[in-house]
Amino acid sequence: MNDTPNDSIEISIQKCIHTIRGMQVMLDRDLAKIYGVETKVLNQAVKRNIQRFPESFCFQLYENEISILRSQFVTSSSRHGGRRYLPFAFTEQGVAMLSTVLKSKTAIQVSILIMNAFVAMRKYIVNNQRLLLRIDQMEFRLSAHDEKFEKIFKALETDYIPQQGIFFEGQVFDAYEFAAKLIKSAKKTLRVIDNYVDESVLRLLSKRRNRVNAIIYTKSISKILQQDVIKHNNQYPSITIKIMDKSHDRFLIIDDKTIYHLGASFKDLGKKWFAFSLLEIDITKILEKV
Repeated sequence: MNDTPNDSIEISIQKCIHTIRGMQVMLDRDLAKIYGVETKVLNQAVKRNIQRFPESFCFQLYENEISILRSQFVTSSSRHGGRRYLPFAFTEQGVAMLSTVLKSKTAIQVSILIMNAFVAMRKYIVNNQRLLLRIDQMEFRLSAHDEKFEKIFKALETDYIPQQGIFFEGQVFDAYEFAAKLIKSAKKTLRVIDNYVDESVLRLLSKRRNRVNAIIYTKSISKILQQDVIKHNNQYPSITIKIMDKSHDRFLIIDDKTIYHLGASFKDLGKKWFAFSLLEIDITKILEKV
């Protein structure tokens, strides 16, 4: 739909509205042109009625404010070269007051158009402020959740294994899945040091890759455990089980290079709170003792 003549005038007026000192204002030169009078005549009318124009209605610009306007290049009217005095700026209230002191026949009609332009500009600013506020809020939320997103993305990676953490009571499957990932990561050798071993540990070790040797070190081998190992070895790649009572804690050594410390036995993972951590140590001495 085409703009009406008044719409076109209001759009032209909006281009002459500047933000100075946190307020939307129009400069005397732009107003004089719109009202169809000389800038000098407009300012003289204001001076004759100065009591009607407090500083909240009309104020004179500073040199640095003129420089800012020139740098913005909003409209050609913002370039006020050749003037001998600093221009005056009129707020929305000041523009409304101008219609009462100017004697131009078109003053009232033009003032209405200018008021409409101010209102349109104010709505535009308010709507954009709301949009910017929403964007800021979204950015804040995203920033606050960056770490959580990163953990989620890492968790989606099948090869990702956390280096340390805590499993809480009831996280049986999560703890089981974690242990399974560790076991599947081995390429040559798995060594389990755990004083409390049952058939559930054997089931976990059955998830290892083919040709990966598995060795269990535990303080005692019961008849039931010995039978379970025999049955396991009849169906799956063999597991070697050895007696060792030197360790109180639980460890998993992967490929004789990586060692995890576990705060719970493999058969009890997730039943109660336990912590785990990747140990950054030389495991040569440990391998010599087992």
